[in-house]
Amino acid sequence: MAKEEKKAPKLRFNGYTNDWERKKLGILITRVKSYPLSRSVEVKKETDVKYVHYGDIHTNIADEIDKNNNLPFINEIYKEYDELKLDDVIVADASEDYKGIADAAVIISNLPYTIIAGLHTIALRPTSLIKGYFLYHIFKTENFKRFGYKIGTGLKVFGISYNNLAKYKVYYPQEIEEQEKIIGILSNLTNSINLHERKCEELALIKKALLQKLFPKKDEIKPEVRYKNFSDAWEQRKISDIFTITRGQVLATTDTSEIRTKEMCFPVYSSQTKNDGLMGYYNKYLFDTAITWTTDGANAGTVNYRKGKFYSTNVNGVLLSNEGYVSKAVAEILNTVAWRYVSRVGNPKLMNNVMAGIVISIPSSFKEQDKISELLTDFDCLIALHQRKLEKLKQLKKFLLQNMFI
Repeated sequence: MAKEEKKAPKLRFNGYTNDWERKKLGILITRVKSYPLSRSVEVKKETDVKYVHYGDIHTNIADEIDKNNNLPFINEIYKEYDELKLDDVIVADASEDYKGIADAAVIISNLPYTIIAGLHTIALRPTSLIKGYFLYHIFKTENFKRFGYKIGTGLKVFGISYNNLAKYKVYYPQEIEEQEKIIGILSNLTNSINLHERKCEELALIKKALLQKLFPKKDEIKPEVRYKNFSDAWEQRKISDIFTITRGQVLATTDTSEIRTKEMCFPVYSSQTKNDGLMGYYNKYLFDTAITWTTDGANAGTVNYRKGKFYSTNVNGVLLSNEGYVSKAVAEILNTVAWRYVSRVGNPKLMNNVMAGIVISIPSSFKEQDKISELLTDFDCLIALHQRKLEKLKQLKKFLLQNMFI
């Protein structure tokens, strides 16, 4: 007889060798009664009670519900329903896509006020067999997400019922201490991720404030903050007067490489904002140092400085100059105003003829322009550094979720 497969994750703490237990989720939890009413029960005045709605889980709050969450208040109707407790896990039972219902879960980590579960939520209270945070992390694993995709129902709005959710077979260590060790490492990693996310947000806000100081305000001719020895008024220049205006060319994603190689060495920029618009790499280039802007779609009007040789797709306009106007500073100046000229009728657009007529205020001295460019480039490098660290931490967490659970 073949030996039964050992039920344990690939990655474990030293000293733990026992097989993990497997039970249906419904055995490991008790259900907390959620109220089924709409947001009509929400009140504007402050009360002692708040509630979590499925929309809050999807969009408005972090993974943990604590004193910092901006949840709405509720009236006296809450007395008919169960108050949530520490370590209760709340799952959204409805979403616009399967991905939303597959991993939309939060945990009660702090109780600074009375809170109840609201519309389209399934509130779960762990039994003594399983820790709340361990259960919460299970809902973030790929195995559970696949389960969510499989049992999700509906057409325009997808849903998951408690009865189906309760059938999910959970693997867990019977030793609570092992559960706590897993929770500990993931909680520390989550805290690091949250810190880096806040750092990235803070840097983005600092950059925004910096741009407001470095560039003149509307109807003014000088910025509030300047480098020493620069005092001249900035110039008003029309884009068509200082740039040659052109556009990228069609290129299929399948023709590009995801990684840079000796042959596929030129970056390809498209309309996306992810990864600074980088779509991949190609064996030919169209431009050598230029300013691009997104002409079509949700990101229309987004302006970027592109240093070096690159290929641009047809959804990008391109600004060229041999006179020194192509710089990080000018690109950032244009980026602060270009959005105003985007046509919002149907598909958002900022076409070449409209871009040509935009007037911007720029330094009269190329030396001042270069100084500002250097500062902004250094700042963007700092932001990119923190974003890379954040991405590595997220990848590490994904790896641990894949290997520390079954």
